[in-house]
Parts: sequence; structure tokens; C-alpha cells
Amino acid sequence: MRFRAKIVDLACLNHFSRVINTIAKLAKTCTLRLTVSKLYFILSDKVANGGVSMWCELCQGNFFDEFQMEGVAADHNEIYLELMPENLSRALKTAQSAKAVKIKLTNKHCPCLKVAVELPSLSSSSRIVTHDIPVRVIPRRLWNDFREPSVPDFDVSIYLPVLKTMKSVVERMKNLSNCIVIEANFGGEMNLKIETDVVSVTTHFKDLGNPTWVSEDGCQSSVQGRDLQSMAEARIDIKKLQQLLAGQQVNPTKALCNIVSKKIVHFILLHEDVSLQYFIPALA
Repeated sequence: MRFRAKIVDLACLNHFSRVINTIAKLAKTCTLRLTVSKLYFILSDKVANGGVSMWCELCQGNFFDEFQMEGVAADHNEIYLELMPENLSRALKTAQSAKAVKIKLTNKHCPCLKVAVELPSLSSSSRIVTHDIPVRVIPRRLWNDFREPSVPDFDVSIYLPVLKTMKSVVERMKNLSNCIVIEANFGGEMNLKIETDVVSVTTHFKDLGNPTWVSEDGCQSSVQGRDLQSMAEARIDIKKLQQLLAGQQVNPTKALCNIVSKKIVHFILLHEDVSLQYFIPALA
């Protein structure tokens, strides 16, 4: 099992840093899955137990100048590592003006991701700062726990309003209540609602647009026969939503959410080379 990678391009490095910062805001520990072409950051708190789950996917070719890996076996050419993303985020903070960053899987006293940051120096020799990030290698028999979550059979799918706007609304609302109701319809309308014994506040968004989905058999899922005005809603933990919005450092080109009434809200944030899915279960 071997893994080494190198980023030389500063724009790619800063972009990678932002992705890791976002993940560090969403998960204390997560699983890093390495394949030949992609990296995945996975958080699979069982949604059934009230935990959020996350699936973030990056194409390695868009970030790394060199990328070599050999998985645990020829027929399972993958590596699964458990790590604290905050540690990786901290290591990359020292790399903002680096000439290069090398990441390598090592095993001196325990398995580690060694991050070597080559900093520019006035003399001919360069300064290298290294960080050893402890990781746990996840054995092959547990890999099935980290499969990609399927898109739930939603009642409504809608594009989100500008995330900054949504974030400031949610931040104001979180002082009033611990939970928030998200409701939306196929007429491009979405409401964020707080209802307590003392106060009820609603923010309305309209003309957001609804994405068209293509099902696995190639048919477009149509909204025909659906009542465009009828709202699907889910009540979720406001802190979990705020965490998602506050952690965003990768400005997505598309952001949408799928609501399964009273069960789950599934967020999808897409950037050219990064996709992030985030599932927040509904409260009873």
C-alpha cells in the first residue's frame, strides 16, 4: 500500500486548501478514500441515528501535479484512511506561498500522512516544513460502510438562493430557535421558517428554479401531474445547517437541495472539480 502526491501550482494548492477547510468545518473525523483518479472525503454518521452524513468528491488530476498510489490489493486498488481534517487543514495553512507540497503515506511509529511544505527561501537551499498527520488505515472488510449514498427519492428538488444570503438569514434565526423548517415546491419557491411559542418568523425566496433530474433508466423525472404549489417540508437542526453554510469556502457554481418530507434534506454543492453532498436528517 503506497501513496504519494505533489502539488506545485499555487492556485491548485489554495483551492485544495479551501476544500479541506470546508471539510474540517463539517467533520471532526472523516474517512479519506483514495483511488487512482479521485479523492473522497466521507462522513457517515448513521443518518438514522440523527447524524449528518457527507460525501465530497475531487478529481485528483485537477489538483495534483503528481499522484501515485497502490491500493491494498491489485483487484481493490484503493486506500481508506481515517483522519482529522482539521490537522490537514492546519498543515496546509503553512503552505500559502509554498513552492511545492508533497503528501506521502508513511509508517514510522504509526501510519501517518506526511505533509512536506517547501517554502521559498532567500538562499539557494529551500526550507521544508513537515507535518505528520496520524491516520488509521481502515481494513478492507469495513469498506462497505463508506459507499456513496444514493440520492433519496425526494418530494421536491430546488436550487438554493445565494448561499451568503441564506447564511445571514440562518444566523439571525439561530438565536431564536434550535430548529428550522425548510420548505419548497416545484414552483421555485422556498421558505425558511422558525416557529416557537414566542415568535414565528418566515423568510421567503422565489424564482429559484427547479433542477431536472434524469433517472437511472434515462427518463427525465418530470413534474407533470404534481401540484407545483404544494410544499414539501422538513424540520432540521439549525446548527447543522449553519455549519454547512458557514463552512463554505469553495464558492459553488450550483447549489441545490432535495427534500424528502419530514425525513431528510439532501444538499448538493457543485464546483467545477469538487462536489459536496450533505445529508441532514429531519427532527421528529
